[in-house]
Amino acid sequence: MTHEALENLIAQAEADCREVFRQLDETEAYHTGRVIRAFQKYRVAGRHFAPSTGYGFDDIGRDTLSLLFAELLGVEKALVRPQIASGTHALAVCLFGVLRPGDKMLSAAGSPYDTMEEVIGLAGEAGNGSLKDYGVDYAQVELKDGKLDLPAIMEALTEDVKLVLIQRSRGYDWRPSLDVADINAAIDAIHARRPDVCVMVDNCYGEFTQREEPRADIMASSLIKNTGGGLAPTGGYIAGKAKYVDMAATRLTAPGIGAEVGSYAASYQPFYQGLFMAPHTVAQALKSAVLAARVFEKLGFEVNPTYDEPRNDIIQAIKFKSPEKLIKFCQSIQKASPVDAEAVPEPWDMPGYQYPVIMAAGTFVSGASIELSTDAPIREPYTAYLQGGLTYAHGRYAMSVALSEMDKAGML
Repeated sequence: MTHEALENLIAQAEADCREVFRQLDETEAYHTGRVIRAFQKYRVAGRHFAPSTGYGFDDIGRDTLSLLFAELLGVEKALVRPQIASGTHALAVCLFGVLRPGDKMLSAAGSPYDTMEEVIGLAGEAGNGSLKDYGVDYAQVELKDGKLDLPAIMEALTEDVKLVLIQRSRGYDWRPSLDVADINAAIDAIHARRPDVCVMVDNCYGEFTQREEPRADIMASSLIKNTGGGLAPTGGYIAGKAKYVDMAATRLTAPGIGAEVGSYAASYQPFYQGLFMAPHTVAQALKSAVLAARVFEKLGFEVNPTYDEPRNDIIQAIKFKSPEKLIKFCQSIQKASPVDAEAVPEPWDMPGYQYPVIMAAGTFVSGASIELSTDAPIREPYTAYLQGGLTYAHGRYAMSVALSEMDKAGML
């Protein structure tokens, strides 16, 4: 295909996406209003951006940031900390905070994300400190037609189940991300049967994509995904009912100390500014994903979701069916990046994953998946998971580069 033909294809895809883009703009405007009102409610000012040292007692920057997250996520309490290293770390803190030896954890959305397998004890060596090592049992219920299977969940909800995990995002699976209304219906059904059970939601990649968030007892995610707006340099959050957030806080620090300590010697400004930018940045990422879906649909590739299906996370799955095409696509996304564009990603045995993984992430914040990036396990059917995009213009540019590179290699 000529360069002109490729650009025409992208332009046609953009025209097809116009109504979807309009809807995403409406969601962005809705959440931007909510964020501004929350900032005003808690009287955010320059003093909140100041660093802290030592124990961090009475750190108003840290504590007010947590209040903002609680307000915007619609929960009783939030724990927002730069010391949380990743989404997996945030989820692990929740699980080790809530569960006790002899308890049972039930995954209601099938297998959890790959990096959670060693946390739970489904993979890795015995004695590595997994939940299994601490005497926590595990069971899971598979999705049915891409949705939560409520009858099966109710059947699996035995007396020893103390926590039910629902993963909102698709992870490395060819399935839809879960709709918040469906998640909330499942939470209500679980609580109707077992009010004492803690329902936990892995909220990674999902925030601000819909107008509401899950009504979970506890949920967690990384700040270098949606809520950091592309500006947060690190960190994560845990949010939900105060009881469960406090239990998680004692695992992050120590019993008797909890959320009272934790300093940050750099400025909190990127976290506040990132949260302010988050609705816009998420909308840009979603538009980039929608365009990618439509472009590859037009080229005959299978995509999930399709360009006009509802979106509950920022991830776009594209099935390439061959390792060569998958790797070329990822390398093309890297080549279109503003940072480390000259790097050529290759599959490698990344810690926490059971298959070699290729990751293209020419990002300002290392590994930030709210920035345009793509990654994939090297396993059949060789699916790339594209996410992020600080600007739609970058997402569009990357599509142009990817199509050109793949076309030159005879892969379109």
